Amino acid sequence: MGGLSVGALGLSHFRSHLSARLLFDGRLVAIVGPNGAGKTNILEAISLLSPGRGLRRAAAEDLARKPERLGWKVTAEVHGIGGRHEVETWAEPGETRQVRIDGKAATQVGLGRILRILWLVPAMDRLWLEGADGRRRFLDRMTLSFAPDHAELSLTYEKAMRDRNRLLKDQVADAHWYAALEAQMAEAGHQITLNRQAALLRIAAAQDATEVFPQVSLTLEGADDEVDLQTALAAGRRSDLAAGRTLTGPHRADLKGIYAAKNTPADQCSTGEQKALLLSVILANARALAADIGQAPILLLDEVAAHLDHHRRAALYDQISALGAQAIMTGTDASLFETLGNRGQMLTVSDDNGLSKVIYE
Repeated sequence: MGGLSVGALGLSHFRSHLSARLLFDGRLVAIVGPNGAGKTNILEAISLLSPGRGLRRAAAEDLARKPERLGWKVTAEVHGIGGRHEVETWAEPGETRQVRIDGKAATQVGLGRILRILWLVPAMDRLWLEGADGRRRFLDRMTLSFAPDHAELSLTYEKAMRDRNRLLKDQVADAHWYAALEAQMAEAGHQITLNRQAALLRIAAAQDATEVFPQVSLTLEGADDEVDLQTALAAGRRSDLAAGRTLTGPHRADLKGIYAAKNTPADQCSTGEQKALLLSVILANARALAADIGQAPILLLDEVAAHLDHHRRAALYDQISALGAQAIMTGTDASLFETLGNRGQMLTVSDDNGLSKVIYE
């Protein structure tokens, strides 16, 4: 099965890259270099070919190369859903991010309709141990990969909730001020929960448990089980007024994981097991997408090999190759990718007086 892919990537004033053009030949990609050389910046640029704020969740103004701060631009030639496309995304100083697809202005949701991109970065290694907000973001990225319109639903819900929270903080008690906002939250919130649950079902069906990447049972906890969220919001106004914020809805949900074979909560597993469970979920997400759209998604794996033993690294590369996905990976040592053999394309990134330089091996 073939996959979605980036064929060429152009960077202008993006993070540490003053100007760069990278060509990928269709094999798995290993980007090697010391810390701080600009490897992750390349992955971040590719992540911006999908909706949202990218793998670092950075604001548009923070992506521009310093000290110039002239704005930034990312261009790409991609093999996407429906064929080949030219994609551009950029931001001028003080402006929001813009998108153009095949020469025409587009929305970020439009990016999700031609490309599906999944990523795993070191900050996600503590997913099971930290707060629920990070797990919700992880779940919503998975959900977005199946339903590109999920982002718009989330924005609609969050805007209505911000307005409702403003009323709560101002101690507004008049029910008429709340009705329209709660109706918007209920409509969007119910669909958000349905989308999340559908994504988890697809992930569960696509898991291919092995000793190396074991099955993880994922559940959505704390979501409002009532079909009529509007009624629940109205009933909770008194407690919400006391708290000064909305206490009911999909923004309070949490994603829980269990190492199925051991029946052990993910947050109680060893560091190595937690990493393996996380990779198992990412691979299942990729398989489910490949089944849905007939093409494997693009995988961005930042420093993924550093904390895997030789056996797990080899198994990971084998599974990605079998899937037919374009995986773009980073690491500080070329030896981490030796089992790729001729399946991999090697690039080296170095720091040249504050400028990132890319060399093809």
